[in-house]
Amino acid sequence: MDDSVRLGVDVGGTFTDVVLVAEDGMTTTKVPTTSPQHEGVLSGVAAACETGGVDPDEVDQFRHAMTVATNALLEADGAETALVTTEGFGDVLAIGRQDRPELYDQSVARPDPFVPAERRYELAERATTDGIETAVDERAVRDLAADIDADAVAVSFLHAYAHPENERRVAEGLREELDVPVSASHEVLAAFREYERTATTVADAFVTPVIDDYLGRLVDGATDRGLPEPRVMQSNGGIADADTVRRHAVTTALSGPAAGVVGASAFEPDDADGLVTFDMGGTSSDVSLVREGEVERTTQADVGGRPVRVPMVDVETVGAGGGSLAWVDAGGALRVGPQSAGADPGPACYGKGGTDPTVTDAALLLGYLGADTTLGAALELDVDAARDALADLATEAGLDDPLAAARGVYRVANATMTRTIRSVTAERGHDPREFAMAAFGGAGPMHAAALADRLGVSTVVVPRASGVLSALGLLAADEQHDAVRTYRAHLDEVDPAAVASVLDDLEAEVLAETSDPEAATVTVEADCRYAGQSHELGVEIEDFDRATLRERFHATHERAHGYRLPDAVVELVTLRATATVGHEMPPIAHSASDGPAQTGTRDVSFGERWHETPVLDWGALGPGTTRDGPAIVEGGESTVVVPPNWTLRADDRGTLRLEGDE
Repeated sequence: MDDSVRLGVDVGGTFTDVVLVAEDGMTTTKVPTTSPQHEGVLSGVAAACETGGVDPDEVDQFRHAMTVATNALLEADGAETALVTTEGFGDVLAIGRQDRPELYDQSVARPDPFVPAERRYELAERATTDGIETAVDERAVRDLAADIDADAVAVSFLHAYAHPENERRVAEGLREELDVPVSASHEVLAAFREYERTATTVADAFVTPVIDDYLGRLVDGATDRGLPEPRVMQSNGGIADADTVRRHAVTTALSGPAAGVVGASAFEPDDADGLVTFDMGGTSSDVSLVREGEVERTTQADVGGRPVRVPMVDVETVGAGGGSLAWVDAGGALRVGPQSAGADPGPACYGKGGTDPTVTDAALLLGYLGADTTLGAALELDVDAARDALADLATEAGLDDPLAAARGVYRVANATMTRTIRSVTAERGHDPREFAMAAFGGAGPMHAAALADRLGVSTVVVPRASGVLSALGLLAADEQHDAVRTYRAHLDEVDPAAVASVLDDLEAEVLAETSDPEAATVTVEADCRYAGQSHELGVEIEDFDRATLRERFHATHERAHGYRLPDAVVELVTLRATATVGHEMPPIAHSASDGPAQTGTRDVSFGERWHETPVLDWGALGPGTTRDGPAIVEGGESTVVVPPNWTLRADDRGTLRLEGDE
């Protein structure tokens, strides 16, 4: 490891996590997430630097994952956005697709478009896949600019992915006439399917002013404190500089969850077929897959019920976290989430004025957390407040007492998270029993073994920095940039020279975004499908060859769907390029502290029974330590629950490996 000082900061819904790695070791801290978020980021950095004995101006790298774009998209709280599109296509956003979110639920409503009808503008223009048929009138563009009253503008013409000349002319004209950011679809997503491309371009415009304001404040605050300018995690699991992110704001739609998956990928056991990453924070839980050290990625994600078609780490999110509220629905059933108590006031047991019961309050009554347990920023827990909140829930749900309510909340939350894990494993053809699970986030290690029991997973790994693993993952993330271009043709009719030209253009585009083109490697892939299908699968290209690509697509299709159609026509649809500048996870050494491994005991509920359970100090568990459950392991930022019939082992990085009875 070099002797540079590296800083990673991840903003969550409840806590902001900080990891500082220097020559002397690793320092971690948690502080409550603030509004505005940059204030909590800077206070967390100051706390970590003070604890680690590092002056801010000694920090060499500052990496950051945020929820600014995520929150803006989920809460529909972004900029007032206008849309300029081809004449006759102003309602593309409202029409969307014919599919329903829930096929048999008549009450399900689609989210409203970010751009209402009165801010959608149409221009006479027409491009086809062969070229421009009707050029835009520059006077019409100037007249249009005079009519637009918005904080951001999205421009998305019907076939701009193939011939962007009209769209480029309009975007440039609006940028000259208006003092607001303008997002153009050929710059955001140069791919066909007008609804998804338009929705993604609108999402980019919608969050750009928010991201620009946030990063402006953060960069100024970092500079004032002598810190380097932050580099930001994108949804694809790669890092980019702040200026790049400000130009492509929608690429941060899932910034925080991506960082955690990247961090977890470094802990995949050699004896498992893959890794289920389980990140449970204060507001939500995020689940993803890692196979052979590679993070699963997708370009088919929705955020807040709206399509965002940029490369992303393939993460499934459910509104079940430590701060998720427990409530009773109209039918009398106990429910958990998606509403959250957040950081302020937080769960009832935080003693900050919250009165509604949460998953954390249930964990406190069940003994998984103790009255003397401290959470981030030395937050002490109030058992009486948790009991009062759960007593009210018990009365409303018709349960015997607060303890019955706590058990019910814990079971419901676990059932919700189990369904999410099954959605990325069994529902995609993967047997979860062949995978290990990596548990992290402030609450993940507390629930992981119980979830593993439900799924038949026999191995759970919990990294030493599990409570702040997303922040640590930032320090391991590669720099990464993506570009895409639709190229539709039957594979047998493809002109290899034309494909090579497009790939050369894409390679030049992604290399121009990197900080060090000489150190970058570029990979390219093709999205292909059988003729008649409406979805594609990505296939990596080395040297473009039609026969090789066809066979790779057959194999990829069989692996994904269980069959191949060797005689069917294969279509080439989209070409993609990714430039990567590699970066390694800093080594994590762990030596046991001098204190006793066991700090006490407390009564803990497993199922319907109470067990007198040893409480262990994570920092005092040296390499090779083995303990049979039940046990509670307390660390600085998270608590690990080891049920009966489970065993824990500690390795030389401080990682705990939990093994259950098969």
